[in-house]
Amino acid sequence: MLNTKLLVRRLQPGVLLSEEEYTFLIENCTEEDREYLAHKAREVCESYYGKDIYVRGLIEFTNYCRNNCYYCGIRCGNGNVSRYRLGREEILSCVEEGYGLGFRTFVLQGGEDLAYTPEEIGSLVSVIKKKHADCAVTLSIGEWEREVYQYWFDCGANRYLLRHETADKNHYEKLHPKELSWERRVECLYHLKEIGYQTGAGFMTGSPYQTAKNLAKELLFLKELNPHMVGIGPFIAQKDSPFSDYPNGTLQMCLLMLSLVRLALPKVLLPSTTALGTIHPNGRELGILAGANVVMPNLSPVGVREKYQLYDNKICMGEESAQCRDWLSARVESVGCHIVTARGDYIGMVQK
Repeated sequence: MLNTKLLVRRLQPGVLLSEEEYTFLIENCTEEDREYLAHKAREVCESYYGKDIYVRGLIEFTNYCRNNCYYCGIRCGNGNVSRYRLGREEILSCVEEGYGLGFRTFVLQGGEDLAYTPEEIGSLVSVIKKKHADCAVTLSIGEWEREVYQYWFDCGANRYLLRHETADKNHYEKLHPKELSWERRVECLYHLKEIGYQTGAGFMTGSPYQTAKNLAKELLFLKELNPHMVGIGPFIAQKDSPFSDYPNGTLQMCLLMLSLVRLALPKVLLPSTTALGTIHPNGRELGILAGANVVMPNLSPVGVREKYQLYDNKICMGEESAQCRDWLSARVESVGCHIVTARGDYIGMVQK
């Protein structure tokens, strides 16, 4: 007979439960259980990273995308999006501003936009690395051939974020058009790891058709993949998407999964996401208390921040502005931690 209290206490760093056990725990976890797991996850995080919370400067440089994922606000089928692309000099200007603020990691994120050739992206990475050799460059621009990933790595890219969204093939097919393949997504993640990137995967909590068993599979999949970063955020409906009427994911489930991922992968770099801050005013602080150790404020030009709407009501002004570092620092310090603008590499990863 399964018992949540016994399962919770079995969850020591790096210890994995079975799919059945995780499913039962996720379905039956009490508030007391969640608080215990959050406390344990925070302890584990601090045993590796102390009270440091790493800050990444996010530059959302294009909201064009060739894909039509059903949950996404910038999907190619959404005709109500005000599209934009940042030019090379605009992107470099964002980097310079962030460097002046002390940022030492930059995340270039966008839809899968074929208007930027692999050579243009590679050149951009090379320029950033040549000017700021002490910085890490992260790319988050979707699925490409292995040779392209290798080329960008050779140009100086250090990290790559590619959310797999769900570890269940059948669930994936309910969230994406038939042109997109779960197998292809996973193949890309393994290619990135083989090449030598600090590789980030990730998933949504509370997405349409998701079950506790799906979430249990996430933990088993991530343990096998062993990524260096995991981005977890609640599903938030977008008004122009096929899932506009679906309920949003809950804060409680997202925090629980943050804690469970931290315990399964003790050294992982784990963001407290913008989506958490969108569904709850203290969401990012609560994410830190549940085991997260990364925040990603926005360095994009003010004029385009509101246009990168993957979901509705995304916080993109005011507190989400990277210029409000003192304000962000105060919020992180309110939960007993402090922001650092160092590169914040995965522990034990040899860096170029």
